[in-house]
Amino acid sequence: MPQTHLTDVRFDSFDLDPRILDGLRDAGFTFCTPIQAETLPIALAGRDVAGQAQTGTGKTAAFLVAAMQRLLQHPSESEQMPESEPNAEPDTESQVGPRQPRVIILAPTRELAVQIHKDALLIGRHAGLKLGLVYGGTGYQQQRDEIAAGVDILIGTPGRLIDYFKQRVFHFKAVEVVILDEADRMFDLGFIKDIRFVLRRMPPATERLGMLFSATLSYRVTELAYEHMNDPQMVEIAPDQITADRVTQNCYMVSNEEKIPLLIGLIRQYSEGRIMVFVNTKREGERVWGYLEGNGISAAMLSGDVPQKKRLQLLKAFQAGELPVMVATDVAARGLHIPGVSHVINYDLPDDAEDYVHRIGRTARAGEAGDAISFVCENYAFCLPDIEAYIGAKIPVLPIEESVLAEIDPNSRVRLQRRPRDERGPRGSSRRAARGAPRDAAGSGRGGASGRGRGRGRQGSERAEGTGPAGSAGPDAPPGPSATEVAAGGDPAQPATGAPTKKRRRRRKPRSGGEAPSAS
Repeated sequence: MPQTHLTDVRFDSFDLDPRILDGLRDAGFTFCTPIQAETLPIALAGRDVAGQAQTGTGKTAAFLVAAMQRLLQHPSESEQMPESEPNAEPDTESQVGPRQPRVIILAPTRELAVQIHKDALLIGRHAGLKLGLVYGGTGYQQQRDEIAAGVDILIGTPGRLIDYFKQRVFHFKAVEVVILDEADRMFDLGFIKDIRFVLRRMPPATERLGMLFSATLSYRVTELAYEHMNDPQMVEIAPDQITADRVTQNCYMVSNEEKIPLLIGLIRQYSEGRIMVFVNTKREGERVWGYLEGNGISAAMLSGDVPQKKRLQLLKAFQAGELPVMVATDVAARGLHIPGVSHVINYDLPDDAEDYVHRIGRTARAGEAGDAISFVCENYAFCLPDIEAYIGAKIPVLPIEESVLAEIDPNSRVRLQRRPRDERGPRGSSRRAARGAPRDAAGSGRGGASGRGRGRGRQGSERAEGTGPAGSAGPDAPPGPSATEVAAGGDPAQPATGAPTKKRRRRRKPRSGGEAPSAS
């Protein structure tokens, strides 16, 4: 990290366990960032902290160091207990096995949870603590088995975490530290009820250490902190001290027809850069991706319904430089630590001024410099005054030169291959067929992939995370067969055999005190 991003406070100036200091040294962390220097003395003293800091400022290391220090300084009594039987059913009424979670870290997105887990492995490599990671979209049984085997620190998204808790894979009674990262994003994604559900099943706030971090300490975030934390101390790191000074911000006043030519022209100028293009909707993102691919620019589309396995593959390719451009919706604006992003292009200005800050925070990370370019178009020009008021500065307007506008063939757009509606069946037919299909064919029935009962809570929460049980296809993934086709077990073009052709009439109930009406 460049020295401009750090303070004069050293990690070894705190009374930290030598094993943590060894991990920090291996990670290359010697001096603290501002948020680390402010929050570590408070958390290490056992006081709750509510911190405001932008992404990329080192808050992950701050709460990981504080949590690990507490675990190493106060070993659990259960570590002296014998191991439980491997196939024993966990019981929430008593401590089973030596390792029930003592630290819970909640993140709003899968990418952020994966990043926190990666940092925890690095910092805690010498600490001997067992880490667990749970998130929706993939690895359901594998994650369940790892948690059932016992963990010290459990990192995850709310939906999958609550699912395993309701199945009694683990319990919250041993929790000593609870951490909420990107708390304001929890509200935006509709996870606040899940967060309250989790916090109310933990020991009282006076018996645990609480740490909350958010890009903004809004009224609702502050209310959450005071409701579920023990007199937290507020720590605010001004955004302009960390981000704005290192991001060069400019904008173009463009018509809707000029956006694609300008985007392609700019990307061709930044041929050596790593570029993230933000759009407001998935549909517009697919359109932008299609024009980029159709004009010889390798790009990927990242949205909330891309399956987790494919998301990780795309992110890995982008981080490795194999894909120079990533088109993303705001679902990717938080929690992604991608080093070396040189340019952020707001193809659509965000409706929320806070999202603008999070978008441009994808560049200029860890003390580096970056450029943020915004298109002020006919549809979203009204968002510019709110953004400028929020950041407290005017965004310079650059003139559009003819040499920048690329020549675009309207027919050059690559389109996604989708089956016609008549082949997919009428809207809702797949769901109806799934309910009536055999259990081994469509997977329906109580307890199945589409059934009710124990898995219902998991499905509802994971849909909020954009990761339904079966996962949604990515922008270039072929559509799968409908439940009607699966149930029929034959050609999708052929109707299911034995399907009723007429709707059965319901028998009318006899009137009270009289006879049923005659059939005539």
